[in-house]
Amino acid sequence: MHASYMPPLADYVRVLPELILTVAGTLIMLLEVLMGKRSRAILGYFSLLALLAAVWGSVIAFETGGPAFGGLLIVDGYASFFRVLVIAVGILVILQSFNYLDREKANHGEYYALILFSIVGQCVMASANELIMVFIGLEISSIATYVLADFLRDDRRNNESSIKYFLLGSFATAFLLYGIAWIYGATATTSLPAIRAALETGRVSITLASMAAALMFVGFAFKVSAVPFQIWAPDVYQGAPAPVAAFMSAGPKAAAFAVFVRVFMTAFDPIVSRWEPFLWGSALLTMIVGNFAALTQQNIKRMLAYSSIAHAGYIMVAIAAHSEIGIAAVMFYLAAYAFMQVGAFAVISYFARQGERYVNVDDLAGLGWRQPVIAALFTVLLLSFIGVPLTAGFFGKFYIFKAALDANLVWLAVLGLLNSAVAAYYYLRVLVVMYFREPGEASDTVAAPTFGIQLALGASVAGTLVLGIYPSLLLNFATYSSQLGR
Repeated sequence: MHASYMPPLADYVRVLPELILTVAGTLIMLLEVLMGKRSRAILGYFSLLALLAAVWGSVIAFETGGPAFGGLLIVDGYASFFRVLVIAVGILVILQSFNYLDREKANHGEYYALILFSIVGQCVMASANELIMVFIGLEISSIATYVLADFLRDDRRNNESSIKYFLLGSFATAFLLYGIAWIYGATATTSLPAIRAALETGRVSITLASMAAALMFVGFAFKVSAVPFQIWAPDVYQGAPAPVAAFMSAGPKAAAFAVFVRVFMTAFDPIVSRWEPFLWGSALLTMIVGNFAALTQQNIKRMLAYSSIAHAGYIMVAIAAHSEIGIAAVMFYLAAYAFMQVGAFAVISYFARQGERYVNVDDLAGLGWRQPVIAALFTVLLLSFIGVPLTAGFFGKFYIFKAALDANLVWLAVLGLLNSAVAAYYYLRVLVVMYFREPGEASDTVAAPTFGIQLALGASVAGTLVLGIYPSLLLNFATYSSQLGR
């Protein structure tokens, strides 16, 4: 009889952020039942404290570092970076959610619990060193997000958004699981380092491994909304509550890219020549489809959804570079993109009003005169989306295209730059409407922003400017962490 195995204390320290958020989410669900309606707002502040504690837990876990639970997880600089990033997204989303939920009369504790549980899954994805853990983390994050997309149950747009996301997400997850089964059949392991070692021996069927990589690529491409698996994103972002759309477009996407890079740069690195051409093609099509579709959008949430697709294409360019510089560029760009996207949706959450009545670009007419501070902050974010110097978006694109040029992907870098020029049109159109159109009904009736909106938007803009003026603050750590396992 084997003695029972007890993981060492250090293993629990390495999963401290996940433990903190799981306990906090469970407590929120219990307290929701015990507290009256007037006290439910306290649960939002409690969730913020839990997220701040999880940031501290991430730092402690990074200092301990190393593999945990027999190598199922690995806590390195790369995992710690994405842990802090998705937690930061959660903080900014909750700040902008207070006013939104009160306005929609839906300020319930389960909203905050679902966000915490989704972030737990994202943290597991970021530190997963084994394919079954990748699947578990993905499902924890996805199931919570499916429910969040339909949080306003009486809103048909929410219902449609959630069912589309759930059905298509389940379909994509099946591809991922099938790919995991294939690679297990080929290598007799689901550990990422062990799969790499098996492929390096040359005794594994390259065709079988390539098919497994292709099937897993489908699952990851859906989560990051890459062409040809992007069709769900515009409908889901448009139908979901604005803060939830902000969360989906930044947190789960960052975690999906984190695990995408780790799996393909670790397990499937020996067969890079098989999957890299598909990555180039998908990156190019993703940029083109996202940017050209965004040109014709009148609904600003759909415009940001197609913009999000285009940004996924830029990030895939850096992955296609297949280098440590490319990995560092992915990390920097995802941080910059998270600040820009969450900040933009904070403006929408504030401006849309009850029932999200004002979500068209033309509804922003005259905002520059009625709310000059909000409009100025939104302008900074839009300029960063374009890639104007002194913003995070500029250096994000600079490092991505530099990684592509260093990898001799000159044609991909040039086409990426041309796509950025196309994107400038639909972002500048929003600026023209805000500053050069007569104020309409929407701008005339807009109220002053709440403190939560001010803080979320201010922090997003501050992050965008700091990363644009002092990119080395983040880039040095990203470069250090780009050698996976450090």
